[in-house]
Amino acid sequence: MAAKSNSNQQTIELTIGDKEITFEVTREQYNKLINKLGPNQKVAPMHNFLVETVRDEDKPALLEILANYPGSEVDICGELMEAYSPDLQIAVKKRSG
Repeated sequence: MAAKSNSNQQTIELTIGDKEITFEVTREQYNKLINKLGPNQKVAPMHNFLVETVRDEDKPALLEILANYPGSEVDICGELMEAYSPDLQIAVKKRSG
Protein backbone atom coordinates (compact mmCIF):
# COMPACT_ATOMS: atom_id res chain seq x y z
CA MET A 1 0.00 0.00 0.00
CA ALA A 2 1.32 3.44 -0.87
CA ALA A 3 1.29 6.45 1.37
CA LYS A 4 -0.23 8.71 -1.29
CA SER A 5 0.79 12.32 -1.32
CA ASN A 6 1.38 15.13 -3.77
CA SER A 7 5.09 14.72 -3.16
CA ASN A 8 7.45 13.26 -5.70
CA GLN A 9 8.67 10.86 -3.01
CA GLN A 10 6.48 8.08 -1.68
CA THR A 11 6.87 5.38 0.91
CA ILE A 12 5.33 2.20 -0.47
CA GLU A 13 4.85 -0.97 1.57
CA LEU A 14 4.42 -4.26 -0.27
CA THR A 15 3.57 -7.65 1.17
CA ILE A 16 5.61 -10.20 -0.75
CA GLY A 17 4.84 -13.71 0.38
CA ASP A 18 4.93 -13.44 4.16
CA LYS A 19 7.32 -10.46 4.25
CA GLU A 20 6.52 -6.77 4.58
CA ILE A 21 8.99 -4.81 2.47
CA THR A 22 9.10 -1.01 2.30
CA PHE A 23 10.40 1.08 -0.57
CA GLU A 24 11.19 4.79 -0.77
CA VAL A 25 10.58 5.85 -4.36
CA THR A 26 11.45 9.27 -5.76
CA ARG A 27 10.53 10.75 -9.09
CA GLU A 28 14.21 10.77 -10.08
CA GLN A 29 14.53 7.03 -9.40
CA TYR A 30 11.26 6.28 -11.19
CA ASN A 31 12.29 8.30 -14.26
CA LYS A 32 15.73 6.67 -14.26
CA LEU A 33 14.07 3.24 -14.40
CA ILE A 34 11.71 4.21 -17.21
CA ASN A 35 14.60 5.67 -19.22
CA LYS A 36 16.67 2.50 -18.83
CA LEU A 37 13.94 0.08 -19.88
CA GLY A 38 14.51 -1.01 -23.44
CA PRO A 39 13.16 -3.75 -25.66
CA ASN A 40 15.93 -6.14 -24.63
CA GLN A 41 16.73 -4.78 -21.18
CA LYS A 42 14.12 -5.11 -18.45
CA VAL A 43 15.17 -7.40 -15.61
CA ALA A 44 18.51 -5.73 -14.77
CA PRO A 45 17.08 -2.17 -14.58
CA MET A 46 14.14 -3.42 -12.49
CA HIS A 47 16.46 -5.34 -10.16
CA ASN A 48 18.63 -2.24 -9.70
CA PHE A 49 15.58 -0.04 -9.09
CA LEU A 50 14.26 -2.37 -6.40
CA VAL A 51 17.61 -2.66 -4.63
CA GLU A 52 18.12 1.11 -4.83
CA THR A 53 14.70 2.00 -3.41
CA VAL A 54 14.21 -0.66 -0.72
CA ARG A 55 14.78 0.36 2.89
CA ASP A 56 18.11 -0.88 4.24
CA GLU A 57 16.48 -3.04 6.91
CA ASP A 58 14.38 -4.82 4.25
CA LYS A 59 17.19 -5.33 1.72
CA PRO A 60 18.21 -8.84 2.89
CA ALA A 61 14.62 -10.10 2.58
CA LEU A 62 14.25 -8.54 -0.87
CA LEU A 63 17.53 -10.00 -2.09
CA GLU A 64 16.47 -13.44 -0.85
CA ILE A 65 13.21 -13.19 -2.80
CA LEU A 66 14.97 -11.98 -5.93
CA ALA A 67 17.49 -14.83 -5.71
CA ASN A 68 14.90 -17.56 -5.14
CA TYR A 69 12.04 -16.51 -7.43
CA PRO A 70 13.02 -16.06 -11.09
CA GLY A 71 11.21 -13.13 -12.68
CA SER A 72 10.16 -11.68 -9.35
CA GLU A 73 11.84 -8.39 -10.32
CA VAL A 74 9.21 -7.85 -12.99
CA ASP A 75 6.26 -8.66 -10.72
CA ILE A 76 7.48 -6.62 -7.76
CA CYS A 77 8.54 -3.68 -9.88
CA GLY A 78 5.18 -3.68 -11.68
CA GLU A 79 3.31 -3.43 -8.38
CA LEU A 80 5.66 -0.73 -7.13
CA MET A 81 5.32 1.35 -10.30
CA GLU A 82 1.54 1.05 -10.21
CA ALA A 83 1.48 2.21 -6.60
CA TYR A 84 3.81 5.13 -7.32
CA SER A 85 2.10 6.47 -10.43
CA PRO A 86 -0.96 8.65 -9.95
CA ASP A 87 -4.33 7.55 -11.25
CA LEU A 88 -5.11 9.93 -14.10
CA GLN A 89 -8.31 10.11 -16.09
CA ILE A 90 -7.21 10.50 -19.71
CA ALA A 91 -9.51 10.52 -22.72
CA VAL A 92 -8.84 11.24 -26.36
CA LYS A 93 -11.21 13.73 -27.92
CA LYS A 94 -12.39 13.00 -31.43
CA ARG A 95 -11.73 15.74 -33.92
CA SER A 96 -14.67 17.11 -35.79
CA GLY A 97 -14.50 17.45 -39.54
